[in-house]
Parts: sequence; C-alpha cells; structure tokens
Amino acid sequence: MRLKQAALAVSLAALAITGGCKKVDSDNAVVAANDGSEWGSFVETFLEGYFKVNPTFAVYQGKHEFDGQLPDWSPEGIKAAIDYRKKAIADAKAIDASKLSDAQKFERDYLVHAMEGELFFLEDADMLHKNPSAYVGVLDPNVYIARPYADAETRMKAFITYANNVPKAAEQIKANLKLPMPATYVKIGTAGFGGFADYYTGDAKKAFTEVKDAELQKQFDEAATKAAAAMKDLAGYIGSQPGTDGGYALGADKFAKMVLKTEGVNVSLDELEAIGRADLKANQNALAKACGIYAPGAPMQDCMTKMGMNKAADGPVAEARRQLPPLKKFLIDKDIVSIPGTEEAKVEESPPYNRQNSAYIDIPGPYEKGLPSVYYISPPDPTWDKATQDGFVPGKYDLLGTSVHEVWPGHFLNFLHSNRSKSIFGKLFVGYAFAEGWAHYTEEMMMDAGLGDTTASPEEAAEMKIGQLSNALLRNCRYLSAIGLHARGMTVAQSEQLFKTECYQDAGNSKQQAARGTYDPAYLNYTMGKLMIRKLRDDWTKGDRKKWKAFHDEFLSYGGPPIPMVRAAMMKEKEAKAVF
Repeated sequence: MRLKQAALAVSLAALAITGGCKKVDSDNAVVAANDGSEWGSFVETFLEGYFKVNPTFAVYQGKHEFDGQLPDWSPEGIKAAIDYRKKAIADAKAIDASKLSDAQKFERDYLVHAMEGELFFLEDADMLHKNPSAYVGVLDPNVYIARPYADAETRMKAFITYANNVPKAAEQIKANLKLPMPATYVKIGTAGFGGFADYYTGDAKKAFTEVKDAELQKQFDEAATKAAAAMKDLAGYIGSQPGTDGGYALGADKFAKMVLKTEGVNVSLDELEAIGRADLKANQNALAKACGIYAPGAPMQDCMTKMGMNKAADGPVAEARRQLPPLKKFLIDKDIVSIPGTEEAKVEESPPYNRQNSAYIDIPGPYEKGLPSVYYISPPDPTWDKATQDGFVPGKYDLLGTSVHEVWPGHFLNFLHSNRSKSIFGKLFVGYAFAEGWAHYTEEMMMDAGLGDTTASPEEAAEMKIGQLSNALLRNCRYLSAIGLHARGMTVAQSEQLFKTECYQDAGNSKQQAARGTYDPAYLNYTMGKLMIRKLRDDWTKGDRKKWKAFHDEFLSYGGPPIPMVRAAMMKEKEAKAVF
C-alpha cells in the first residue's frame, strides 16, 4: 500500500506482535483446524490460547467474543505472551513427525516460523519497551467503527468496553516505554496517542450518533473522556523529554536475525544490499527510458511531477471505481490468475477518523460472514494550503498502481485465495513479505503482462509505466534505508536524502519515509518479497508466460508463509532458502 503517512509502519508492530493480517470474507472459507488428528487437536488448542493472549488480533479476524479486550502489557502479561509462543514452538516440534502428513509438516514449519518471527520483535527487538508504534496499531478501534459486523448499538457497547480498558493499558504502556527515545519515536508516539485522545471524543463519538439510547450515550461519553485523558497523559509522557538523534538501529546482527526469523531469508547483508541496489538501478534506467518518451529532456523529478499532475476531474474515488472493472477484466482476458468467488471490493472515501493513510483496504477476517471489503481513498486535509492539497491527490496512473496493489490483483485477490487455503494458518497468518511482496510484484507484473498496451498512445503508455515505477522506486529506497538505518549507521537525514535524490520522491514523502524506517525495520519486505516472487516465477515457469496463471494460483494457495518455504514446496527443493 503506497502510503503518504507512516501508519502502516505502526501496523507492522501490531502484525509482528499480534500476528497476521486482515482477511477477506468468502462464502467458501471454512475456518476449521481440527481434523481429528493429533496435529489437528494441537492446532485447535493452540489457537484457543493464542486468541486469549492476542484479543485484538482475534477481534480483527472476526472473533467478536473478544470485543473490547486489550492485551495484558504488564510485565507478567508480556512474559506470558512470550512463554506461550515458546511453548507452542516446543510442543509443535515434539510431535512425532512420522505421524504427520506432508501437509501437516509444512503447516508445523509455518507455525514455527510465525511464532519465531513474533518472538524476535518481542524479545530481540524488545519493541514493547522501546517502540511506541508497537502499541498504536493494536490500540486502533477502527473495527468497531467502520466494520458493520453488528448493529451500531452492539458495536457501540464493544467500543465502550474497549474505552474502559484504555486507561489501564495506557498505564502499562507508560511503565514499559523508557525515555529518552529517538526523535522519530517521540513524533509517532505523541501523534499516535494524542490522535487517539482527540478521536475518542470527536470522530468516534460522531460515528455512533444514530444510536438513540441516552444511557448508552452517557456511558460512551464517560468511557471516552477517561480514555482520552489517559491517551493525552501518555502522549505527554512520550514528549516530556527531547528526542535523540540515534537509538533506533537494531544493529547488523539483529537485522540479519530479523530477516531470517521473520521471513526465512538467510542471505548476508552485503548480498541483500547489492540485490537492492541492482533493482534500484534497473528501475532508474526504466524510468529514464519512459521519461524520454513522456517528458523528453526533463529531469526525473520533473517527469514524475508531470505524471502526478494528470488527475481525475471528479476526484480519486470516482477514478478508482472506474479503474477496478477494467483491471479485473484484464486479469480474466489475459488469463493471468484465477479469481475465486464473486466478491467485489467497494471503493469509498475514507471516514474522517481514519485518514492518516492516502489509501488502504479494510478486509474482514475469515470468521466474519457477509461483510464487504472496502478500498478507502482519503481526501486531502481541508486545513492544508491549496498546493499541499493538490500534491496529496494522486495522479491517475499513480492511483492505478495503488488500485492494482490494493485490489486487482493485489491484496484483495491475495486474501480471496488465502481464505480458501487448506491450512488454517494460511487463513490467519499472512506474512509481511508475502502480502506486501505479492501486492508490489503485481504492479510490475501487470505492466509486463501488457496493461500498458491498453492505452491510446505511446506517451500514455509511458505515463502508466512512470506511475508504476514511482511506486517501485519508493520501495527501493525503503529497502536500502532499512538496511542503512539499522545495519550501516545511516542517519535519518541521509535516508531522507536518498529518497529525494535516488528515488525522486517529494520532500514531504521523503521525510515521512525516512522516519518510518526507524520504527519499521522490516519495510524492506515490499521489494524483498517482490524479488523473491519474481525469481520463483521465472524458475518455476522456466520463462514460459503461458504458465503464469498456474504459477500465481499455486503460489497464492499457500496462504502467506515465508516465501522461501513456498519456493521449497513448489520447486521440490529439500531446503527452504531465499533466492533472488
């Protein structure tokens, strides 16, 4: 998801600690774990306990018996969360392999990788004691506001329960986070927690105006007021000491451990960095070629600016609605990938209480039934000056790349398939590199499949290519900044300059992206995932484009484990390894 704000970085921490992504509802998605075998019984018991220590994760998957609950972030609660994962790994490994089918062995490896990845962020990175973003995503009550899983009164009651739990959570967070913090952490912490304070009594209140129960409204006001006060106090604590220039870096050893434990990538940092630089150079060369057609003689930045100025007269929401049907038709006509089910993603303007992202998709969990997925696009803040507002609205072909990434055939299609995975973990645990790697891969793949051929002229085809490359270059600089900031001594200012000069990003976006890299060390996963998927496709198909559909269908059938695991299964290799 191409975001102009850093909020997705926040969700990384939630992803790492609460495990998994939102899913799309499917009439055919049967959430079942226990097939009567020893392994099935283990999985059922594991999930029961996992939901209890990760109630917010459970709610977003559609387990509404956990509505309003928050994790226990006390020292005892954190230890219990760590111990639960360690025991799950040990118990899974202790099951006699001779009693497991090949599919169950794969699922066991899937579980072990997922839990080891979460343990990295809990223990090695120690995010709950260092990084405010580890909490902001988990605290987000959007599910009660924007997802119509029940009537407004029921969801309002759930929000009240949640709000009543916020003061205790805020005290635990305050006790956990140690000062001073890096300046970028101070900013995301004060903005995130302070934003919740305003949101509880403002836009969240407005979201339930249709509820006419006076007593319930009174309970809401009391709970929201106390929750807002707790968040303001927490934001004040985070901002009570000046931020430091450094202190965010994981260090080379921990960074290498992160990519190994979270994504199964056992490649040296020197090789990883060389791979990223090579892809950056390839995309820069492709941009120069496209700009030579679209804006001859213009500097790369000016070429990108020109592309961004071609905006839909009736706004991006209307334009995105026009884009989705032709994108889906293109997939069908070109026979690129199967589209299971009949679900469609709605396109809406994002609600006022959730406009920190320029675009995002909200996808209901596999335990939900009959709920739509909604692709949200945010309007510019009306308090901004006109030039800033105009710059925020994406150009048609920048937006097209976002529509590909979010819906057809990106995240939305990914989860149509994952919800039909034969593995319960495929439904619940879709990893960062798999999800974002797939969505980013599809932007390039669609152009390679001939999407640009649908345009009216070579200039328009070049403009479409520039839109795709603008997103690719953004991810290239994320990749190199992640390694640089956490393993090479790069400063935030140097990262910001990299985004400006090497990836041709505007000043505001460059500043935001450099900051994000400090608290989202895994945002290299967009490019890293894309490159592993592309290499696997080329190796599996042996260059035969007629086999692309079969490749895409099989790849997506696994749900979302570490890509090296998928490679080993698809290529019939004994060892799971990362290949670029």
